[in-house]
Amino acid sequence: MLKLVQSAFYKEDEAREALARFVLSGNQLSYGPECRKFEESFAKWQGAKYAIMFSSGSTANFALVQALTHTKHLKKGDKVGFSGVTWPTNVLPLIQLGLTPVPVDVNLKTLNISPETLKKTLKKHKLKGLFLTHVLGLVDNLKEIVDICEKNKIALIEDTCEALGTVYKGKKLGNFGLGSTFSFFIGHHMSTIEGGMVVTNSSEIAQELKIIRSHGWDRHLEPHEQKSLRDKHKVDDFYALYTFYNLGNNFRPTEISGFLGSLQLKHADTIVKKREENFEKLAQAIYKRNDLYYPIDTKHIDTVSNFAFPLIPRSKEIQEKLRERAKDLVEIRPLIAGNITKQPFYKLHGIIHEPLENADIIHHHGLYFGNNPDLTAKDIETLIEIFTDL
Repeated sequence: MLKLVQSAFYKEDEAREALARFVLSGNQLSYGPECRKFEESFAKWQGAKYAIMFSSGSTANFALVQALTHTKHLKKGDKVGFSGVTWPTNVLPLIQLGLTPVPVDVNLKTLNISPETLKKTLKKHKLKGLFLTHVLGLVDNLKEIVDICEKNKIALIEDTCEALGTVYKGKKLGNFGLGSTFSFFIGHHMSTIEGGMVVTNSSEIAQELKIIRSHGWDRHLEPHEQKSLRDKHKVDDFYALYTFYNLGNNFRPTEISGFLGSLQLKHADTIVKKREENFEKLAQAIYKRNDLYYPIDTKHIDTVSNFAFPLIPRSKEIQEKLRERAKDLVEIRPLIAGNITKQPFYKLHGIIHEPLENADIIHHHGLYFGNNPDLTAKDIETLIEIFTDL
């Protein structure tokens, strides 16, 4: 069977041996120099000023939203739009931090919020923020979405956990908003087993993220930032060890994750290239079956980088046939959480519901299978046969 995830790491044997040597020889395994090294390298690779590592993509999501409340970009009760097709931890921070989540429908051709669906939402709701999810490495007309956000003074942040390396208009996704999140979960583009990152060009947001990540203290700030806080609150260096300046959590990664991040980042360009090549071969063959699938539009994207290949069958009957066809041959999943407003947690909290026509189609029909750099030419031929010959 073709598994959704075929290996824990790129160049698995090499990575496991290096990890074993590091654990045996490392003097420190809590957050330290390996994490900082990875943060610096990732910021450079992504093309951002700051990168702050977290224990997961989910904690990165929470911390980024919380940082926007600390920096007054958002306040309690503000309406924040989010992609109708997304992962729960894009919505949960909005609820947990006292914001008002507003679902925005997606474009069926891109699986993402479009200018049209955003404008439709803005006719009913005055949004103060927008948490955009780049579903499975795809994106809509992001340039126009950015323009809409700037015109309406909407704080834009990006969830890039499924789109590491995707390039739009000559720029990597994750560089278009106030900040963006990434996930290094074992099934994603590059693995630190568990781990996440926030990137931003704002020094103010970066400082808040470091405070939020570590209980609310200043331990991982730059010396000049520590001095400024301590002078402001009249705290000496002794008491600063246990002084907490704002609401925070323990969202820190380990040195193991930092070490793995640096190890895997060396292969990031290769990983993205292979995933892009796989996607193009699969898309050219499978998406031609317009009788089976709704078309996916990627012509406006320079580089499509994803860890799974999305399919939107035109009917529930076709989806069920595909599920039976794939049984024992290839591991498939629903297309992430589908229409997130249909999830039990969303219904439980009685928050804003909106009709999401396209998200509903994705919810009931959508599925995906893995796209990873370990796929062989024979694997790709098998996948094409399974999903084109019913």
